[in-house]
Amino acid sequence: MFEQGGGVLVVGVGPAGMAAAAAALRHGARVTLLEAGYNLGGQYWRHLAHERRGAQEHRLHHGWSTFQRLRDEISGHPDCDVVFGASVWAIDRHDDAPPVVHVMVGAPDGTDREPRSYTPGRLILATGGQERTLPFPGWDLPGVFTAGAAQALAKGERVAVGRRVLVAGAGPFLLPVVSSLIRTGATVVGVAEASGRSRLTRGWLTRPWELASASSKAGELGGYLKDLVRHRVPYWTGQTVVAAHGTDRVHSVTLAALHPDWTRVEGSERVVEVDAVCVSHGFVPRTELAIAAGCQLDEQGFVTTDAGQQTSVPNVYSAGELTGIGGADLALAEGEVAGTTAAGGVPRPLLVGQRKALRNFATRLEAAHGIRPGWQTWPDPGTMLCRCEDVTVGELRDIAAKTRSRGLRSLKLTTRAGLGVCQGRTCGRNVEDLLGPNLLQAGRTSRRPIATPVRLGELAATLTPEREDPLP
Repeated sequence: MFEQGGGVLVVGVGPAGMAAAAAALRHGARVTLLEAGYNLGGQYWRHLAHERRGAQEHRLHHGWSTFQRLRDEISGHPDCDVVFGASVWAIDRHDDAPPVVHVMVGAPDGTDREPRSYTPGRLILATGGQERTLPFPGWDLPGVFTAGAAQALAKGERVAVGRRVLVAGAGPFLLPVVSSLIRTGATVVGVAEASGRSRLTRGWLTRPWELASASSKAGELGGYLKDLVRHRVPYWTGQTVVAAHGTDRVHSVTLAALHPDWTRVEGSERVVEVDAVCVSHGFVPRTELAIAAGCQLDEQGFVTTDAGQQTSVPNVYSAGELTGIGGADLALAEGEVAGTTAAGGVPRPLLVGQRKALRNFATRLEAAHGIRPGWQTWPDPGTMLCRCEDVTVGELRDIAAKTRSRGLRSLKLTTRAGLGVCQGRTCGRNVEDLLGPNLLQAGRTSRRPIATPVRLGELAATLTPEREDPLP
């Protein structure tokens, strides 16, 4: 089915996508939202399906009232169509118009998905980000989770990943994960923040008056700290997990103190018994669709936008983690600006000011918690780097040195790192760091194709005569 018209097409229904859709509707646009999942809210407001919802679901979510407001604005609006189970598998560029977006609608493992193609007047990409986890010996053991996976299970299924859990990594995202684990019955034995106290102080407390305009973050932080105090969860700074131990699953981890550059302090190691560990070292943008649409990326791998959130491609906009990692509040602000501009409106000055303040907050986030190069000393040669293709850290370094490869393509072919099912989504940035800036620029490994499996029969269905229907 071919969808024609001059409406606004939004891909992704997390905070940025929902805010963009609601703003576009307020300014009179016809809106279609595409979401691969089956609920509004994305990963941030991940929740039980309506028929299984809990009586006090708001306790697991920050900003739940904002979600409810946006949901009510979008759901049932006569000019809005939300398409769940929509997997974008291709994007066709055009010089004088937004790209054509090709979608398969239906269960990913189903056999009767419906092919659709959309030709919007404006396209807003709000595909979010994904966690980055740094490798260490044993990080591929069962029982070692990303912090986001643990939170998704807690929010979406009310399942704790373990009884005795350690949370480690860097960034404020560790704190809501702790709260989610506590609310599902887990005992959190501690939180290990890799950044030291002095760096955290410099990052957050330099020019403290600039944080006044992001005061909502203080209330959010206070709620998480209250959970730590109430449940007596230790919070260690300048420490991290440098190894996980076990055979069929993790049974303990080694914690070590870190120097400011994140190299370990020799002799500081100690072992902590756990049955699960949750690790997160920040986020990277999911840029596949933006790259396919021809959007320009900056040297850090984020989509570049102007004051109205428009990308380098005319009539294509981007908001949220695609443009920089800054959290849900910044995603909401950028989404509203993008939706307003895409619908022909002018963003409110107050909104533009909020966006500026929240981008300042994001800058502090990177200054306080951003990954430092010393992490490269954690893995030993036998540490798994690329899980899909079973490539170790030692193999990558040895082959790079022996072949004197100067390009990513040749190293992929010789090592197969990044050539597996995930196409480098898990190992890509780590490969960049381990090979060094002289070989690869940051974000280079994100330049990968859209990886949505499409059966030959489904492709054949797209060749049938197209039926042109207007966007709702």
